[in-house]
Amino acid sequence: MAEDLKHLLIETNPEYRELASKHHSLDSRLHELEAKHYLSDAEQFEEVSLKKRKLHVKDRMEMILRQHTTITPRAPSTPTGLSA
Repeated sequence: MAEDLKHLLIETNPEYRELASKHHSLDSRLHELEAKHYLSDAEQFEEVSLKKRKLHVKDRMEMILRQHTTITPRAPSTPTGLSA
């Protein structure tokens, strides 16, 4: 259910789409750094900085998700096999 909402937001919300793209690029760069056997001081600093930025982006994405769920509450569902 949450994945459906994420896909919907990627398609319809420009800010969420931008954040998702940024999150993906930060994640890719982190994987590049983690694949190295040794990190220079600059790379270690970059890794810490990337992790902080990625977390900030994810927090903003979660905030948008929560706002969207609050704005569009779901109708209660009826159990399968029972008619209303």
